[in-house]
Amino acid sequence: MKSWWRKAPAAANDERLAAEAGGAERALRRLEWTVIRRLDGLLQGDYRTLMRGTGLDLADLREYQHHDDVRHIDWNVTARLQTPHVRVFTEDREMAAWFVLDLSRSVDFGSGLKAKREISAGFVGVLARLLTRHGNRVGALVYGKELEAVIPPRSGRRHVLHLLHAMERRADKAEAAPTQKGMTRLDDLLKSAATLMPRRSTVFVVSDFLSEPGWERPLGQLVQRHEVIAVRLFDPLELELPDLGLVPLRDAETGEQLWVDTHDPGFRKRFARLAAEREATLRASLAKAGVDALELSTSDDLVEAIVRFADMRKRRTRIGIGGVKAVAA
Repeated sequence: MKSWWRKAPAAANDERLAAEAGGAERALRRLEWTVIRRLDGLLQGDYRTLMRGTGLDLADLREYQHHDDVRHIDWNVTARLQTPHVRVFTEDREMAAWFVLDLSRSVDFGSGLKAKREISAGFVGVLARLLTRHGNRVGALVYGKELEAVIPPRSGRRHVLHLLHAMERRADKAEAAPTQKGMTRLDDLLKSAATLMPRRSTVFVVSDFLSEPGWERPLGQLVQRHEVIAVRLFDPLELELPDLGLVPLRDAETGEQLWVDTHDPGFRKRFARLAAEREATLRASLAKAGVDALELSTSDDLVEAIVRFADMRKRRTRIGIGGVKAVAA
């Protein structure tokens, strides 16, 4: 497992990035021109909806209103005035965000122009850049066959390049070793996340959630200490098969391959039914864990997806409910 815990001099970092992270630099520049510039107008600078701080300062008192969090009721003032009053807080914006990145072989799949891995890199690059340029720190845990890299939280554009370069290197490793033994163990990644994040943070779990069972409990434990957002990657072909005749299907993680007859309407219906059941189970598990969920399709426009995410966060903050809100692609 590799970690960048020591900070090299800025000049050394610049030279190394120029030599090693040319692809990451090009990718980040493309995101800055095609996505972040558009988001600046759409979000109107409202980056506050993307991440909430850990510190709270008492700003005011006001009468209780419907949908207010009852935990914020000031009982002394309520008793004195005989009318329920709640405390109003301002948030400390300085906090860390972590990206828990599932980059196992299943995220290489994509039926269109982009694979799930590219959608993941785009989302992480945009969010990391938006957050770091406002002084927030971002870090990452990179998982392939196992936890392969830990990037501690820092700020600045150069640090975002470190993060994207780590994702790029993982993609190169995946191409060199086209199969892996067994399925993804997302529970191991989430347990590592709980151990390696000592302070309360905002945690983005970016995964397709195609994993061995048992990840729900570690996710719930992570929620007890951190604010967790599940960023679920998927491809439309994983939900419904078109009529393509006899085609080979290969498990990207185990290498197992079989031929299926997609011309058979009964097979396509069974596939769609099982996929729908898997979707329902996944959403129920995320809801039970109490996390917000953003669903990202390989056919998504990244700008629209980020705006959906910001709107979801704004509504979540406004009404203050504790349940999950899944934003469909």
